Amino acid sequence: MPDELSVQLGEAVARLIGRPVTNEDRFGLAVSGGADSMAMLALAHACWPGRIEAATVDHGLRPDAREEAQMVADWCAEHHVPHAILSPDRPISGSVQAEARAARYALLEAWRIERGLDWLLTAHHADDQFETVLLRLGRGSGVGGLAAVRARRGAILRPMLGMRRADLRDYCDAEDVPYVDDPSNADERFDRARLRRRLAGLDLIDLGRLNRSVEALAEADAALDWMTDEIVARHLRENGDALVLDRTDLPPAILRRLLLRMISSINENAEIPRGPTVDQALVQLFDGKAVSLGDCVVTGGGRWTIRRAPARKT
Repeated sequence: MPDELSVQLGEAVARLIGRPVTNEDRFGLAVSGGADSMAMLALAHACWPGRIEAATVDHGLRPDAREEAQMVADWCAEHHVPHAILSPDRPISGSVQAEARAARYALLEAWRIERGLDWLLTAHHADDQFETVLLRLGRGSGVGGLAAVRARRGAILRPMLGMRRADLRDYCDAEDVPYVDDPSNADERFDRARLRRRLAGLDLIDLGRLNRSVEALAEADAALDWMTDEIVARHLRENGDALVLDRTDLPPAILRRLLLRMISSINENAEIPRGPTVDQALVQLFDGKAVSLGDCVVTGGGRWTIRRAPARKT
């Protein structure tokens, strides 16, 4: 199993970067201290000794987090892997999981750049992918959402999407790699934890085939983005303080993206609408009506015009 997982990790990274890994490649690893990321750390150390660094993000949300980060630091010190503990400069508030995730990736990307690392690896695996797809199905996500956990996004690589949670835990146990169980993973205030408990012990689907479906959805999502870019270049123009789209005889999937793109262009701080709100707006725009979305006003018909909504009088 250890050799098999090491080979699998190396092959997955080479596939994601589109070429064989060379001696020049340097990898940063996001390591929380859980079994998944500790397995990734040990496997990456076996694959690329001397060319990896690790970072652990402590959000200050749990009293045990600093001790867990120190466990990772101790393993790294023993194996001569540079390690950093990163913390946000302000407390997490609002939607705890969403804000913590955004802060975590911002910290990790800044660390990667500062350290001169080429790639950032995370330990998302096949079970994470399955859970994400089910959660997004339940929320009515479209193609982009159902593409779920992307195997690569810029310098971020997720090479373990073909591995199972149980295999990674077994690897840690067999190789005496320490790990901790994050209690938030079992906290049923969170949707993912509730879903995970209900899925425990069930083998409902071939996760390898699921990953292939997710990859196909990601390709479809990229194709829709490409087509949207083409339409923007050819048919979207500025007119004073407004944007005008002079072609609307397009599939709803493209028009939906165009509408969101126009809102972001007019008001980069707008809260972007999603799901049924956008679909209802499309129906009204097709009927030639005007709609308000994201602090913008859009007039419909044969061409669409969007501008910022007038400031509200107080």
